[in-house]
Amino acid sequence: MMRFAAFLALGLLAACSQSKPVADDAAAARAAPALLPVLIRGAKGVHRFDVEVARTPQEQQTGLMFRKELAADGGMLFPMEPPRTASFWMKDTLIPLDLLFVHTDGTIAFIKAQAQPYDRTPVSAGVPVAAVLELRGGRAAELGIAEGDRVAWGGCAVPQDKRATDLNFCPSDTPLARADRSG
Repeated sequence: MMRFAAFLALGLLAACSQSKPVADDAAAARAAPALLPVLIRGAKGVHRFDVEVARTPQEQQTGLMFRKELAADGGMLFPMEPPRTASFWMKDTLIPLDLLFVHTDGTIAFIKAQAQPYDRTPVSAGVPVAAVLELRGGRAAELGIAEGDRVAWGGCAVPQDKRATDLNFCPSDTPLARADRSG
């Protein structure tokens, strides 16, 4: 009986001394999502953003709802596979956002600037898009980002980073495409 109690105590001690449970690792991964680089190239220069990605239908439904702030060079990308006519609203969104609708050729089809919190009015480019990029409200105007500017993300946006991702969007005029043509 004494041996059983000793083994039980040893087992409990070992269980309590683990550095952190696996569930905590998964929660930490959800709390701090991996960021995807996005590059926007236009007449006013090149701008880099590091954004979260809403991949799943649930993530796309929630988006940036309930967020109280958004970094100046942060945001959220909503990839559309296959490309489709996307419609967004600001229900339960606490901060103003710029919504950039990206054509399948990488150009910005439409920008809804300063979409207002809680507004339930649908916003759409009216054409099929490869993605929608949400930025902090007013950021596109601050940087001179305009319709027609070109967007790339993942390894196509910053090939020198050698990022491992399955989300690479390489329209014809990205740094990676130019390097491929010159080499």
